[in-house]
Amino acid sequence: MAGGVGSRFWPLSTPAYPKQFIDILGCGRTLIQLTVDRFKGICPMENFWVVTNAGYVEIVREQLPDIPTAHILAEPAARNTAPCIAWACWRIRQEDPAANVVVTPADAVVMDPSAFRSVIGNALSFTEEHDAIVTIGIQPSRPETGYGYVETLPAVDGEICAVSAFKEKPDYETAQRYLQAGNYLWNAGIFVWNVDTITSCIRRYKAGIAADMDRMMATGDVEGIFPQCEKISIDFAVMEPASKDHLVYTHPADFGWSDLGNWASLHDKLPKDAQGNGAVGPVKFYECHDCVVHVEDARKVVLQGLEGYIVSEKDGRLLICRRSEEQRIREFSQDAL
Repeated sequence: MAGGVGSRFWPLSTPAYPKQFIDILGCGRTLIQLTVDRFKGICPMENFWVVTNAGYVEIVREQLPDIPTAHILAEPAARNTAPCIAWACWRIRQEDPAANVVVTPADAVVMDPSAFRSVIGNALSFTEEHDAIVTIGIQPSRPETGYGYVETLPAVDGEICAVSAFKEKPDYETAQRYLQAGNYLWNAGIFVWNVDTITSCIRRYKAGIAADMDRMMATGDVEGIFPQCEKISIDFAVMEPASKDHLVYTHPADFGWSDLGNWASLHDKLPKDAQGNGAVGPVKFYECHDCVVHVEDARKVVLQGLEGYIVSEKDGRLLICRRSEEQRIREFSQDAL
């Protein structure tokens, strides 16, 4: 899934060129390229599918030239994750009615790809044998209020557990309670299932979306039908009702995952100096503490006396913002237009 606009990472990420296509970590690979890289040995290139905004198709082709052009699905309108996933799975089923599918966002970070591959391999083995949905759950390291949670039951197959319930993003006190309970995981938005399982679930819980997909497959009229699909997330459309029907399981994981949704999460993943500064680009710090800086296109940047700041420059747009005020970046980006 590669259709997001990454507005919280302005000016680095813009609607014309969002964060999944940017080398945010300064490692020489963009986030979507890193996503493909971590599936090495699990999925050959000819089996990858990308669902993205119609305006990003050429960027996907440029960054992932080995993915078949027919496997890049161009959304004519953003309709949230349920129609996006349904379209891909209906198309995959046309090519392989017995396919096992992994759904992942293109803009997350995984610091331990080997551990990731092990978890995905276990989940795929489970969905080959069971009519089940497996969601990857991340072991929480702090009482995080920015993620949804998965409440787990005891393990049923190796590390794989049944899911009791999905929980929306909690307040801080609730997140603390989840952490102390020990049976709550962060919902990473990474799903594993057999294509027959997911198409059956969408028919059961969201018959309207299933009917739209059937018409799209029969007529090829993506432009006319897709924008009319119900705008709803896969969590609300399928995961929550399927968990009540005992069809959803989770695989606990600890592979250095982050959804990289904001500058705070980038600061967390970057190497930092003794003063807690993390940077991508030619930056020299003097008397600075706990800053996060991304200026890869600059020739040289010198910062002095900043504490707890975000500094980012891209294509002539410059942001200097207190880290404590980063929730206002969307507002700042609109003012800058």
